[in-house]
Amino acid sequence: MTSLYLIAAILFALIVYMLVTVLRTRGAVSTLTQEEFIAGYRKAQLIDVREPKDFDAGHILGARNIPLTQFRQRSKEIRPDKPVYLYDQNGSRSGRAALFLKKHGCTELYMLKGGFRQWTGKVKSK
Repeated sequence: MTSLYLIAAILFALIVYMLVTVLRTRGAVSTLTQEEFIAGYRKAQLIDVREPKDFDAGHILGARNIPLTQFRQRSKEIRPDKPVYLYDQNGSRSGRAALFLKKHGCTELYMLKGGFRQWTGKVKSK
């Protein structure tokens, strides 16, 4: 019976953690449709937070690759005074990147709804 309570407590803690993360992400970044994203990303810093091999396989034309795993080391490359448009494969890493950038002074943060997986615009590959 105690193990059942332990499992329930762990599940409850996990659900609370996920809810808090979702709410914090919503407060840090605006999610844009592809049309809204296209309308604004040319006047902003366009950052692909996927790993280099994914970026090389195909990325949005004009994007810079700063993988989420390298954000601590490379965050100085992102100007806090300009809008930042983020995307990844499906939208999960962009939220974490936005939380990091918000902590470091960026205020205009946007992410692509559905990520690169649903992108139908111009693509460049190496």
